[in-house]
Amino acid sequence: MVFSVAAQELPPIVKFGSTVYGAGNQNWMATHDKNQFVYFANNEGLLEFNGSNWNIYPSPNETIIRSVKVVGDKIYTGCYMEFGYWKRQANGFLKYTSLSQKIKNKLIEDEHFWNIISFDHWVLFQSFNRIYVYNTKDGKFQFIDKHSYIFRCYKINNSVYFQAIGEGLYEIINGKSLLVSNDERIKYNRIVEIYKREEGLLLQTERAGVFQLKEKTITPYLFESDSELRQNSVFCAKMLSDGGFALGTISNGIYILNRSGKIRYHITQNSGLSNNTVLSINEDDDNNLWLGLDNGIDCINLQSPIRSFKDDSGFLGTVYASIKCNGKLYVGTNQGLFYKTADSNDSFTLIGGTKGQVWTLFEYQGQLFCGHDLGTFLINSGQAQLIFKQSGTWKFNSIPNHPNLIMQGNYNGLSILEKKGATWTFRNKLEGFDISSRYFELTKQNQIYVGHEYKGILKVTPAPDFLSVKKFDILKSPTKGKHISLAKYNGTIYYAGRSGIFSLDAKSGVFKKDNSLSSILKNDEYISGKLNVDRSNKMWLFTKNYIYYFTSGNFDKELKKHKISIPFSITNPMIGYESITQISDNEYLVGKTDGYFVINLTDFRVKTHNIILSNVSVNKLSEPIVNLSISEPGELTHDENNLIFNYTVPQYNRFIDVEYQYMLEGLQGQWSEWSTKSSINFKNLEPGDYVFKVRAKIANSSPENTVEYKFTILKPWYATNFAWICYMLLFITLAFYINKAYRNYYRKQEEKLIEENNLLLEIAALENEQQLMKLRNEQLSQDVDAKNRELAASTMSLIKKNELLNIIKEDLKKSSEENSGRNIKSVISTINSNIAEKDSWKVFKEAFDNADKDFLKKIKAAHPSLTPSDLKLCAYLRLNLTSKEIAPMLNISIRSVEIKRYRLRKKLNLLHDDGLVNYILSI
Repeated sequence: MVFSVAAQELPPIVKFGSTVYGAGNQNWMATHDKNQFVYFANNEGLLEFNGSNWNIYPSPNETIIRSVKVVGDKIYTGCYMEFGYWKRQANGFLKYTSLSQKIKNKLIEDEHFWNIISFDHWVLFQSFNRIYVYNTKDGKFQFIDKHSYIFRCYKINNSVYFQAIGEGLYEIINGKSLLVSNDERIKYNRIVEIYKREEGLLLQTERAGVFQLKEKTITPYLFESDSELRQNSVFCAKMLSDGGFALGTISNGIYILNRSGKIRYHITQNSGLSNNTVLSINEDDDNNLWLGLDNGIDCINLQSPIRSFKDDSGFLGTVYASIKCNGKLYVGTNQGLFYKTADSNDSFTLIGGTKGQVWTLFEYQGQLFCGHDLGTFLINSGQAQLIFKQSGTWKFNSIPNHPNLIMQGNYNGLSILEKKGATWTFRNKLEGFDISSRYFELTKQNQIYVGHEYKGILKVTPAPDFLSVKKFDILKSPTKGKHISLAKYNGTIYYAGRSGIFSLDAKSGVFKKDNSLSSILKNDEYISGKLNVDRSNKMWLFTKNYIYYFTSGNFDKELKKHKISIPFSITNPMIGYESITQISDNEYLVGKTDGYFVINLTDFRVKTHNIILSNVSVNKLSEPIVNLSISEPGELTHDENNLIFNYTVPQYNRFIDVEYQYMLEGLQGQWSEWSTKSSINFKNLEPGDYVFKVRAKIANSSPENTVEYKFTILKPWYATNFAWICYMLLFITLAFYINKAYRNYYRKQEEKLIEENNLLLEIAALENEQQLMKLRNEQLSQDVDAKNRELAASTMSLIKKNELLNIIKEDLKKSSEENSGRNIKSVISTINSNIAEKDSWKVFKEAFDNADKDFLKKIKAAHPSLTPSDLKLCAYLRLNLTSKEIAPMLNISIRSVEIKRYRLRKKLNLLHDDGLVNYILSI
């Protein structure tokens, strides 16, 4: 049984679904401007794509936009009962101006405008009922009507044509419609496009094929693939810049033809198109073909140096190896070995018996060897012969000086194939070495180096006859690692892994790191170390963002580095099993997980594009985004300090990435790292002057231009120069009043201190005066004490005198009684006179008044009933004299003194418990 799969190699297709561009599914017409921005008449409005961002502008009356055409700096659109133009404003967005409002009363009810063309300074808006001719100079309108059904109008060089269904083809001359042909074949067959060729006009009809119009004569015109094309209903068509044609069909995708009408590509939904119904076609200046589909938008990179075969069915599988041999293209996949005639669109056919995993393809001496999971196959004319089945085969290598031997790396070690006559057979396995040998290379001395992901690099010494292995060692460097590989290039063995790229020094047998080659793996570029050496003597390596190839230097051994800007995400190979094979002089086939693609290095040139600043907006806190003018410097308030910059390079090649680099002078002094992100947001910028700069590089090209945008963020009112002047004046005023206040404060403090000092002095004076008074009082007290002592002395003297006199008196009495002498009586009389109470009291009173002059007055005032005799007793008691001491003073007995004291207590109204002396002392 023969298995086959279609093998059409197609140009890259970039797909945009409605969820990507954020508008309606259907896109009725497409156009582009001088900046390579593309526009689509979409169900939801005017759809714009600048290469980075999509914008949708709703139609003015919320109806489907059916037509769009860029004329100069205006984008004209037509929809239901409305047409006009859009013009870009200073902020980068489009604004609509209606033209139909000027002639609103002349519009035909329920009219749609399906087509727009421009000619000199006129713009034609076409509906099925009428053509409106707008003069852009004076704003006036002309009308071409009186035709029942105008299907479409066409501009061909300096002529304008239109088809009226049922009437024929007309040309507009001097504002009038002139019949060109009413041939029956074009009366009712809709003409979707008219091509201008040397042989005349070619009329592309919807279902009847192509007709040639020459000198008003209609004749059939056959394309080279006319029989297949006639089976389709063509909805739109376009003559391409290379002279070929693009035909969009109702249900069978798009046909792309060469100049003679031969089919170059037929692309349908099964082969990569988003939808089989093509509503519009537009070719941009980079020869990309934009398709407005019934569901989505596709961009076909017609001039891309890359052609892709995508295995959507899964029949072919992941491509691990490929080779062009004997006019056939062989592709080894995880599904088996397939082949087809090279340089054709023939289907791939599975070679019988090879179903399963194919690891490698190797051509040697005109024979093709296939390393397979089942072993080794010898391939000849689409037939496979299994010549080794003991183990799966990874790789083949020729052996220096042994042309009839081939060494193969197997799952379980190394083995030898030998040529006997015209056939190759398995000879032997190298005994003593059972390690899987996916990567191995031989030196001129037949030393074998084996690369193993989990062991590292093994140095294997075989026996001279290759029947066994004498010994093997694991090298310390480079270390083991995932996705490593070995490859021999220009006689040198190279190792590649995460740690870098190393080359084997033939003299020392040591792998040394090549810093120049290893530099390509920096900045997280490493994906896999798989090295591929092709027939054109190039060594290839895949990284995260590029495909690198190395070539020999002209004057030294250092390899030259070349890179192709195709990221790993697009190449999409099986990691660790990347493959690239030369299939013609400059074409290389790269295996993918879902097919393969072919690179033409000769055509791999990148067209330069300018970077465009598409939008600058301010994101003010809690407020809607405000778009700024990008044509003049911006002046922003202090709180408008969150800015978003959007920029783009309108290039649409699927296999080429654009990288951007920016710098904001005033915030940073160096360019940022290269990034594919087409916008940048700056937050919380300080007031000041800024210059935003951005540049771009496409693939390996240097930046073509740098875009600048200058803006100023103003200071808040409280930080302006005027505010600072006010602050200075306020500061000076405050300083003056603060100084004045401080002076007043310190003056008051000084006065307060003086007052306090005066008060302290007064207090000190008072204290001194009190001290003096105290001293005086003490002196007075001393004087009183002295007086009291004198009084006491005087009193005691009187007492003693009276006591003495009394004693003498008593003695004299006794003598007198005994002697009865007159002289004795005279002496007694004299003594009585000297101890008379009156004289004693007088002396005592004078002395007592000097010591305590107010006592007698106070006690007399308190007790007026006291007699002089009572006062005397009080005075004597004040001196704390006992009754015994008082008796002589009063010249009475002690008993009489006690009686007098008792009576005095009564007069003083003292209670029984109250002390008489204590009371008198308390007064």
